[in-house]
Amino acid sequence: MSNIETHLSLDLPDWLPDELASFPVLADQTARIDAVNRLASRNVREQTGGPFAALVVNREGVILSAGVNLVTTSGISSAHAEVVALGLAHRKLGTWDLSSHDLELVSSCEPCAMCTGAVLWSGVRSLVYSASGEDARRIGFDEGDKTTDWADGLRRRGIAVTGPVQRDQGARVFEHYLNAGGKVYNSGSNR
Repeated sequence: MSNIETHLSLDLPDWLPDELASFPVLADQTARIDAVNRLASRNVREQTGGPFAALVVNREGVILSAGVNLVTTSGISSAHAEVVALGLAHRKLGTWDLSSHDLELVSSCEPCAMCTGAVLWSGVRSLVYSASGEDARRIGFDEGDKTTDWADGLRRRGIAVTGPVQRDQGARVFEHYLNAGGKVYNSGSNR
């Protein structure tokens, strides 16, 4: 008999549904960026994960799914906010391909190398982000190796990319995380 794990699940923090209920329809880019930065900040304040959040919304601004970074609380290195939000959108719509739904991923930060791949394969039609990868690296996060033209690569595949939007607001969440003693959890930094 093998002692192998055969189940994987992630639970969003208990505070998230109430926080999401306080958002009206997020009809414009500013409202969407404000919302993800608010979720990222709350994730830091509640100590329920890293300083990142993401939403999947339709063109009208209706939230289909939300994710916050769960790396430190789940012990799963791939539990990034974007991956969680995209996974929940897939579940909600019952498909691994979101391309026929004209959806947007809104992230509190430029996607790391892993999340850039997740954006590409998810089928979302656009990506909007707040803080830059440089802002995340400034406090010690390793965003992985991405080509300098990563955004152009997504655009060539039909995914609109906009960002950084309200960069200072997104970067302040990182500073708050660092000042609150948040763990920078790159695998290389733990060796």
